[in-house]
Amino acid sequence: MNDRITMASDMNDYFNKKKSEESSFTKKSSGGGGGGNTPQMPKIDFNFGGGKAGFVYFLVAVIVLLILAKPFTIIEEGERGILSTNGKYQDQALLPGLHFILPVIQKVYVVDTKVRIINYASSIEAGTGSITSGIGVKPAITVLDKRGLPVSIELTVQYRLNAQYAAQTISNWGFSWEDKIINPVVRDVVRNVVGKYDAESLPQQRNVIADEIDKGVRDSVTSLQNSPADLQSVQLREIGLPLKVKEQIERVQVAKQEVQKAEQDVQRAKQEALKRAAEAEGVAQKARIEAQGIADAITIDADAKSKANYLISKSLTTQLLQLEQIQVQGKFNDALRENKDAKIFLTPGGSTPNIWVDMKDAKQRTSTTE
Repeated sequence: MNDRITMASDMNDYFNKKKSEESSFTKKSSGGGGGGNTPQMPKIDFNFGGGKAGFVYFLVAVIVLLILAKPFTIIEEGERGILSTNGKYQDQALLPGLHFILPVIQKVYVVDTKVRIINYASSIEAGTGSITSGIGVKPAITVLDKRGLPVSIELTVQYRLNAQYAAQTISNWGFSWEDKIINPVVRDVVRNVVGKYDAESLPQQRNVIADEIDKGVRDSVTSLQNSPADLQSVQLREIGLPLKVKEQIERVQVAKQEVQKAEQDVQRAKQEALKRAAEAEGVAQKARIEAQGIADAITIDADAKSKANYLISKSLTTQLLQLEQIQVQGKFNDALRENKDAKIFLTPGGSTPNIWVDMKDAKQRTSTTE
């Protein structure tokens, strides 16, 4: 502080000396020119009001020092700050917001805690192996199946840095923790899972394999110390099989489709036969029902007539028959009065005529004489 005040006093003396020299030069110029009107330079007060000059210079120096040293840092959302003091990381990561630090002694490393993605693909562009903007592309995982045939597996892994243990993760694994944790674990789990199956059975067991890979990667990552990463999902996108295996699978599929088609044709023929049999049975049943109905109607009619005749026969008495004879005889008598040429033939053993012959009718007359 004393050095700064001494430096400020020296500067004041320097400016006072310059001011005296400029005043002398002005006087000499105005007196030696023989009455010339030379303009005078404006007077500037470099003392800043006397003793205040030192404080002003000190304040400016402090502001410049603060700007150059930057004793603060701002952590954004989706990030955490790893505070390093003389090279030692603080256990608790800095949360989003404004944080003050000691320049030179302390330093803050910002790490991303947002969801990140790694795509394991068969064809990748040059330079996309590293993770940029939260998305990375790596070569597909080539593994051997149960019989030693090469199989290519394409995956998409979504994960994020565990914000609670971000400082410990960086301290233990470094800033390239993803290449040391996620990538090795995924490749190891995929090799162990796919190696249990034959290449031909992989497409049929796709869902089972996907579940096993997801569970294996999740368990392996969370079992590490301090759970460095939160695994969001592991999605099985493609299973690349050798050409010969593909051809064999296609042949098997074609054969299965042909068998299924033949079975469908047989089932269709059976259904048609059953349909025709059902229709014939329906027609026969209808005929039987109709015949039975007709027979039942005839039987019912015969029974009705039989019952009627029985009732009629039971109701006939001698008096009723005599009355009927009298009524018929009266009708014949009336007829003879109107047609005297008519002849009446009596039935044998009875007195009541039951045949009437009109002699005016040539047909009846001829048939009667014959």
